[in-house]
Amino acid sequence: MSQSHPEQDMSRPSVQNAEGTAAYMSEKLCKGFIYHDQREREKSVDAFAEVDALQFRHLDEAEAREAAVGYVDALWVKDDIEERCRTNGELDPDKLEAADWSPMTAAFERRAAAAGIDPRYAELTTEAWIKHKTGGNYWTPMMHAQMLELRAALQDATYPDKPRHGQGGFGPEPARYALGNELHDTRQWTQAREVMTPYFRRIVEERADEMSAVARAVIPAPEPYPLDAD
Repeated sequence: MSQSHPEQDMSRPSVQNAEGTAAYMSEKLCKGFIYHDQREREKSVDAFAEVDALQFRHLDEAEAREAAVGYVDALWVKDDIEERCRTNGELDPDKLEAADWSPMTAAFERRAAAAGIDPRYAELTTEAWIKHKTGGNYWTPMMHAQMLELRAALQDATYPDKPRHGQGGFGPEPARYALGNELHDTRQWTQAREVMTPYFRRIVEERADEMSAVARAVIPAPEPYPLDAD
């Protein structure tokens, strides 16, 4: 699929504007994945680190970057495993199933430790990526993992704290994350950004007072960057 994209022009979000800050975070998340696809490791780290600095307000800048590095390292491990598990140029599900994914888990463990995420996040996210590549229900472990990440971001161990008649599921934000992943796979970046903006808005609105101070220091004027593929 072509990697040419129209440019997205976005003005600097106001620190009082939850929607603008959330949209900025969503764009940076998409940009992190775009840079990963383009094999731009440091740019990918930079993008994810901006998101983590804004969503994990209990972390300092170095800790947020450490969390982002763990995530990007896991993505690079995934790529390395995929390259070793091809048959005639195509991913081989049997080889992928038999591969050693422990280095990916270790990278996600570093992310979890840096951000204060429940350690189960590492195993669940690894399971999600394996099933995503081999077929099967990847979305359940992915949503479970994102529920744990959201609990860390919100500093609320009760999320999603549903009414008693709606206890099933992991909450609307993890469901959005899974949909965002599907849109990433089809390179529908504009829709992915739109889907993920309410995910981050939940974090921004829950922690508005703390976000206001960090946004002044962290949020630069974003450069235009590619979104949708042809």
